[in-house]
Amino acid sequence: MKVGIIYDSITGNTKKIAEAIYEEIKNKCDVIIGDSTLDISNCDILFIGSWTDKGNCSKKISEVYKNLKNKRIIIFGTAGFGGSREYFDRLYKRIKEQIPKNNQIENKYFYCQGKMPNTVKERYIKMIKENPKDSNLQVSLKNFEEALKHPNDEDIENAKKFAKEIIENMKI
Repeated sequence: MKVGIIYDSITGNTKKIAEAIYEEIKNKCDVIIGDSTLDISNCDILFIGSWTDKGNCSKKISEVYKNLKNKRIIIFGTAGFGGSREYFDRLYKRIKEQIPKNNQIENKYFYCQGKMPNTVKERYIKMIKENPKDSNLQVSLKNFEEALKHPNDEDIENAKKFAKEIIENMKI
């Protein structure tokens, strides 16, 4: 069986997670890695990762999902607004709904927080100036600062453990 790791990454967060998955499984199976243009036609199993765009996967990865047939899929990704298992569960469920039903989607997924572009912080600061009493904006700005620390070493190790467990359970 051939495994493909395909991802879309803007700030490098999702790429780091994809590379961690690759490092963990490269000696255990036949694996290829690349961005959303990677030829995955010969892959039976796919780790597919995306940054989070307004509570969903990126448009590039959404297009990849639409074209999949009879693949075994493992979802992973990063989200600037992270740290909440409930939020990650909602992301996973939203993404699963986009994948054609003739594919098999693994019940386990991996998400971690990831840094966001500085334009997000600039937007929050502008909005705070316009709405200084909006406490939600202060929370968003604090979350932005926390996200700058991710993915960290612990996130990378957790991604590796996740990949190892998936591959061992598949007995490739």
